[in-house]
Amino acid sequence: MATEEMNQESGDKYSLRGRVFNRLREDILSGKYRDGEELKEVFIGQELGVSRTPVREALRQLELEGLVSIIPNKGAYVTGISNKDIEDIFAIRSYLEGLAAAWACEHATKEQVDEMEENVYLAEFHVSKEHFDQVVELDNRFHKLLYEACGSRILCHVLTDYHHYAQRARTVNLSEKERAHHSIGEHKKIVEAIKAGNKAEAEQYAHEHIVESIRRMHVWEADAENETGE
Repeated sequence: MATEEMNQESGDKYSLRGRVFNRLREDILSGKYRDGEELKEVFIGQELGVSRTPVREALRQLELEGLVSIIPNKGAYVTGISNKDIEDIFAIRSYLEGLAAAWACEHATKEQVDEMEENVYLAEFHVSKEHFDQVVELDNRFHKLLYEACGSRILCHVLTDYHHYAQRARTVNLSEKERAHHSIGEHKKIVEAIKAGNKAEAEQYAHEHIVESIRRMHVWEADAENETGE
């Protein structure tokens, strides 16, 4: 084992495992690993430059989250997120994000509101240039700001996890100019309601934003099926 890694594991073992866990979870949710694909500890360790121990610990944690299935004497296999899981996540998020927006009316700082406004302006610019990778990054940042602004560490944690789980669906929703434009317009309405301190409107707009995301996702799936049929 390399000296640097030994120092990391002895001084901050949890952080090392956490980094491996976050990387693997991101790779699973982004689609790098297919459902049913085996996750080999040795190969992952080599790719990430770590020993098998933090990889094994990360896989156990991923199993607790339902993203990996560990079969004794065989290995670890990707379980992934099904379409039904995605729909459930969006449905739950629609209510929780409404709650977060309502609470943000009470707890958001001026700096947080200003940053959300700036995020919307930047997203509008990148949509006009069709820089969809940047649009996705800004969408991630907007929701992170909203969660932080709600003033609840617990709600922020839950929503952050759900946001990660829906990663592939969100990328689809923001990969076309018209869909991305509508999404950013919905963000703008949420920010305006929070800035005005209107809890009812903030909750309604945030809830409707996620519901509309589900609708856009279904439209995309229907279009994709029609193109395949042709």
